Amino acid sequence: MALLSDEQIAQMLQKTPHWKRLGKEITRTVNFNSFREAVGFVVQVALLAEKLNHHPYIAIHYKTVVLNLMTHSEGGLTEKDFDMAQQIDRIV
Repeated sequence: MALLSDEQIAQMLQKTPHWKRLGKEITRTVNFNSFREAVGFVVQVALLAEKLNHHPYIAIHYKTVVLNLMTHSEGGLTEKDFDMAQQIDRIV
């Protein structure tokens, strides 16, 4: 899968407004009411990641989850990252 240009990334970010560009990645922070809710969300993201064979960086900070996406094999952002971001947004 080909890397996206800066212009393409900007267009894709308009479709995923909760995500922000962070260098070669996109990132989203999600806050929950409890640690249990945060971990439940991470489990759902993990199942999605396995299904899509596309695995984000995930950090759990008590009730806050930080997700980072990039296509490791390409060394940057591809459509695959934004497709997954949209699917994660549906879980939230």
